[in-house]
Amino acid sequence: MNALPSISAQIDEKIIFRVIRKNYASLGPNFISLISNWLVRAYKNYNYIDKFIIIIYLINKDLLFYRKNGINIDYEKFYKDKTLEIQKINISDISKDLDIPKETVRRKVSELEKNRVIKKTGKKIFLNRSAFLVAQANTTLSELCILLHGFNKLLKKDNKTNIVFEIHEFNKSIKDNFTFCWYHFYKFMFIYLKRWKKEVKDLETFCVGMVVVMNAAYNKDFRPSKSNITSWREELMGSDTRGVNAMSISEITTIPRPTVVRKLKWLIEKKYLFINEKKLISLDVKDSAFKRSARLQDQNMLSLSYLIHRLFNQIKVINS
Repeated sequence: MNALPSISAQIDEKIIFRVIRKNYASLGPNFISLISNWLVRAYKNYNYIDKFIIIIYLINKDLLFYRKNGINIDYEKFYKDKTLEIQKINISDISKDLDIPKETVRRKVSELEKNRVIKKTGKKIFLNRSAFLVAQANTTLSELCILLHGFNKLLKKDNKTNIVFEIHEFNKSIKDNFTFCWYHFYKFMFIYLKRWKKEVKDLETFCVGMVVVMNAAYNKDFRPSKSNITSWREELMGSDTRGVNAMSISEITTIPRPTVVRKLKWLIEKKYLFINEKKLISLDVKDSAFKRSARLQDQNMLSLSYLIHRLFNQIKVINS
């Protein structure tokens, strides 16, 4: 960097929020894909999404430490070592921050220790490389960069910026400033998932539901008349006439079919999903469930705006 970055180059968070809401028909599918794929990978690796979240919670404690102390570690260096030293494990803090019962946290941490994912050496605690590589921000990083690039194009379309960074430029910027950027990504995921977990009781249910949402959002026959988030979500309901069956959801998520069937039954009873006479499932949120999900979506768009504000401005200001 030959000169100080331009502070005035940053995009205001309120502008980001308005652009997201105005153009959700363009951004929504990529965002839904990012979340759905993340949940599926989390379950595939540990057969219990909360166990994976406990691991990234412990990793994020390190990212927070680096951030508080002005330390930036790039992607390659962060994943170079065979282990990652983590801070003391506090069961009560994990339970409170992630909204997981204490006994469940204690049991899952014990399982991680038994499987040598977490290893204690004297007074130090380490995550071994197997857990570390599972949590490696590889595919997720690529999907996040696609989302940021799409948002950047919409900013230019709205005359809020005169430059569009390519996907590889976002990728390089995040990797160069990895611990800063990934701290904010994990922070967003904790908030986002905690809200939905409170609504649908567990993240496996949410994972199953998100596969149905993605099936609707990527339906080539779905052409919303308006791009704003309010119209998009109203028109998305009941738009997927194809549907998806329990076996396909099980194959996509690797969640056992009987478990998928139970989760689907709950979502149908709560009026999030619809099942037709052929036992095909589609998205059709109704009544109070629609009001609650719309409110949750609006809250999550505020959180997404903050995440994009931190990550997008990281590359825009540095390259100004």
